[in-house]
Order: sequence, then C-alpha cells, then structure tokens
Amino acid sequence: MPRIAYIMSRFPKLTETFVLYEMLAVEAAGAEVELYPLRLERAAVMHPEAAALVGRAHFAPLLSPPILLENLLTLVRRPRMYLATLFVLLARNWGSRRYFAGALGLFPKAVYFAARMRRDGITHVHAHFASHPAAAAFVIHRLTGIPYSFTAHGSDLHRDRHMLFEKVGEAAFVVCISNYNKEVVLAECGRKWSPKIAVIHCGVDTAVFDPDGREAAGPARGDGDGATLAVLCVGTLHQVKGQTFLIEACRKLSESGVPVVCHLVGDGPDRTALARQARSAGLEGAVRFHGHLTRAEVAELFRRADVVAAPSVPTRDGRREGIPVALMEAMASGVPVVASRLSGIPELVEDERTGLLVPPHDAAALAQAIARLQADPGLRGRLAAAGRTKVVAEFDLKSNAAALLEHVRRASSTRSARSASAA
Repeated sequence: MPRIAYIMSRFPKLTETFVLYEMLAVEAAGAEVELYPLRLERAAVMHPEAAALVGRAHFAPLLSPPILLENLLTLVRRPRMYLATLFVLLARNWGSRRYFAGALGLFPKAVYFAARMRRDGITHVHAHFASHPAAAAFVIHRLTGIPYSFTAHGSDLHRDRHMLFEKVGEAAFVVCISNYNKEVVLAECGRKWSPKIAVIHCGVDTAVFDPDGREAAGPARGDGDGATLAVLCVGTLHQVKGQTFLIEACRKLSESGVPVVCHLVGDGPDRTALARQARSAGLEGAVRFHGHLTRAEVAELFRRADVVAAPSVPTRDGRREGIPVALMEAMASGVPVVASRLSGIPELVEDERTGLLVPPHDAAALAQAIARLQADPGLRGRLAAAGRTKVVAEFDLKSNAAALLEHVRRASSTRSARSASAA
C-alpha cells in the first residue's frame, strides 16, 4: 500500500477543495495519506471533512529546537548534499523576491519533514502547486531519495517559473491540470520531459454535485417571481476571477430590461471594491455577497441557480486561472455556464456544446451570453445536459484520483526496480 505524503502551502484552506477531496479520494482508492502542510490556515469556515485531517496533519513552525537540531544532524551526516541542495534552492530562485524568500523560509522545515517522512515510512511525496510546495518536495527527495511529484494548477505556474526546470527534472512525474499547462511546462523546460508529464484534471464528486432536486429547490433569488435570472459566481473575490466584469454585465442586462440577481460566493481582497461598484451601478440589492460557504451550501446554491459565470481574466502580475473547479461543480450540477476563453477553460467548457465562452475583460460579450441563456430555455437545457456528461466522463473525482494513484504506484515500482538493479 503506497504511503503518500501530501504537501500544500496552507491547510485547511476553504478555497482549495480540490486538494482536500483528492486526498480523501486517494485514501479511498487504497493509499495511506499523511499531510505535511507548510502553514496552518486559521479559517473561520472549514469543510467538515477537513476537521479530521487537521488532527492528523504534521504541522511545524517556521523554526523550533527540533527543526534546528534536525538541520544540524543532517549537515553533520550529509554536509555535501545538505549544502548542495540549499545552494540549488537559492541560486535557482535568485531574481524572484517571493520565491527566494520562500526558499529561505521553507528549507529548514523541509529538512525536518524529510527526517520525519523517512522515519514514518513515506514511499511517495506529492505536492500541490508548482511553487513552494514543489520546492519543499524537491528538498525532501534530495535528502531522502523518496520519489516526488507535484500538480501545477494556475497562477503557481503562470506567475513565476523560477526553478521549474529543476523541479520537473528531478520529479518522478508531474501532473498538469490541463493540456494548456502541459504545453507551458514543456515550453519552459524542454520537450524531452513530455513522457513524465501527465494531464490529470482536478475532479469533483459527481454524486454530491448532481442535477437532482434543481427544480424542487426553487430560485436562488428567493423572491419567487419566476422572471428574475439567478446568476451565480463562486470564487475568491480577487481580480483574477473577474467579478468586476460580471457586475458590469449585470448592469448592462438590467438596463436592457433583463432582470437579474447576481450571487457572489467567496471572500477576498476585492470585496469592498466590488460592493462599491454594485452600489454605483444601482445594483446594491441585485448583487448579493454570501461570503465563504461549505461544499454542501455551495451545492445547494447550484440547485437554485439559472446560470453560473466564471469571467476569469489574466492579471498584470501574471496570475491566471487553470480550470476553475467551481465550473466543474456547476456543470456536474446541471447548470449552464458562461466562462472566459482562457488557459485550460476551453478543455472543460466547449463553446456552444457544454457551455458558452466569451473573451476575457469583455463585459458586453458576457452580458450577451447570459441574455441568450435567459431567452432560450432550450439552449440552457442542452448545454446543462452536455456539461454534466462532460464532467462525469473527464472530471470525476474518483476516476482522476485513481489515475493519480496509478502514477504513484508506477513511480514506486520504478524506484524498486532501480534499487534491485543497483544491489
């Protein structure tokens, strides 16, 4: 039975449901999972399934006497490898203030985690995100020989690619959540690494997110007039999610005589600005902020929504979405979607077949697409049915977790074969 150590930046992070539920699905598929978060996230709202994992997680401070002792022991026992690994970490992140500072901060903890994982019998390390977690996995592999892999998502890959070559080169395999991301990695690191890069989509539980009960649940607006369109957007309130363009689209819809209520689920740095924009547009009562919600609460809102929008945009500092999990959840729930033609999104939302695509930053096109869905119930039904089929076939949580676990098993078999050959 594989014993997999998961590394992520923060846990339990409400918005990273894909990490939480992937770990649970990998366990259900036949692996033992241990958590080694780089930081403890102190969240006001937590998914119920995360509570049990918090108690099992191996949290550690930035520095502590045990961490310092383990670094000293490793330096004494393996000075060349210890110093060479630290040198690579710092040299390859030179030029990136964020990554260089992160490398300095995570190295002592990664050395400590390496010793713990060796003692705990970890057979594979999997990191979520190509940034700091993948760097920590790189250090652990260097010091222990335990094979590692990592999943590259969105901004962690597109915003800064310092040290990506080394992370890919030493990984047993690399998971990209889209073919678009795979091409980014190959363009940066070289096509020779193509055999070790697997495209495994993030997945959603298609039994939790399903169309059952959509009509019985009633409208999301809650006023029961049967005319107002309920548009739902789920995601961190941040520039990269593009909510400002959705509010502008709702203003255009309202002015053209299409009654709409926009439900924003999530929180973030842009909440104040978005609320101010809604007031200025005369939509204060029509744009509703729900804050952070649990998975069950989000699933209930999907049952009440008419349309789900994901108006993602690339930002000036390089942030870019991968494939929003909220889109998968909406489509699995039988809700028609409108999304930006950006990054890997077209691999999920096929324009005019499983949803509608619009250019990023284009509030007018977004409004037109939502208006089309409002005026054409047949189109809504056709896109919703095709969207559900697409998610079940390619974005199912259990299937994709099983695919990841198969790659882990292959990596372990390859390592065992090499060890036997060397012996």
